[in-house]
Amino acid sequence: MSEKDIREERLSSVSETNLMAGKIVLITGGTGGIGKATAIGLARLGARVGITGRDLARAEQAATEIRAASGNPTVDGFAADLSSQAEVRRLAVAVLATYSRLDVLVNNVGGFWAHRHPTADGLEHTFALNHLASFLLTNLLLDRLKASAPARVVTVSSHVQAEGRLDFDDLQSGCSYSGQAAYSQSKLANVMFTNELARRLEGTGVTANSLHPGIVRTNFGAEDQARLFTVMSKLVLPFLKTPAQGAQASIYLASSPDMDGVTGEFFANGKPKTANRVTYDTDMTARLWNVSADLVGITSAIL
Repeated sequence: MSEKDIREERLSSVSETNLMAGKIVLITGGTGGIGKATAIGLARLGARVGITGRDLARAEQAATEIRAASGNPTVDGFAADLSSQAEVRRLAVAVLATYSRLDVLVNNVGGFWAHRHPTADGLEHTFALNHLASFLLTNLLLDRLKASAPARVVTVSSHVQAEGRLDFDDLQSGCSYSGQAAYSQSKLANVMFTNELARRLEGTGVTANSLHPGIVRTNFGAEDQARLFTVMSKLVLPFLKTPAQGAQASIYLASSPDMDGVTGEFFANGKPKTANRVTYDTDMTARLWNVSADLVGITSAIL
């Protein structure tokens, strides 16, 4: 990270340096982009922060950089490829063994793939990583979150949830695959999951909200881009938010006293927005919950 980037993140951070003192936060996908900037922001506010990365060396390197940028030594790195359900479960065990409490879970991990890739579990990669990983990890950590209440679950979605369509007959895009359609579906699933989680958590002291971080300048989709996507990315690059700017929404939802008791909302540009109408259909959100529980092997899921 350049000195300029660190300087920009410091300028954009919230000023109350002790706002999150004594709080413990886990951020998935925290080794780069919005996730890393979110970790820097929350560490700067005094939280102990855990981040996840696909390999331990990368996670530990990112944790070192977050400590330096935030001035907070309490940053932990966890290794897990969250497209694998076995690794999500292993991560949950490690997190529970490390933290006696968990105040905030930020489901940030996600990606875009122009071509269809199966995971180790035989599932479509976009749906598995962008939705099922968050669904499974949240369920596995939910007892700890409830025991730490008031606590928060923050899930990073996207404005493309508005155009998403959930095809229950082909959630794995086996019949036909479009990178954009798969991504939009997964981001819609993020909001549906969040709203259903909020409904099921009523009265527990744990809130759940989702957000659109804005269009951010990151390496998003770099692993597998269509040629047109690459060209368009270069054209719009100068107009995109920095990761630090994009992270402000996650930081706000995770830390602001204004969010106390707020649940089941979708945020964009720092304000609650109306999401895709299907996200308010409790029959549909419950159906997605049950299908997701079956896909990750927790049919008798908590809640």
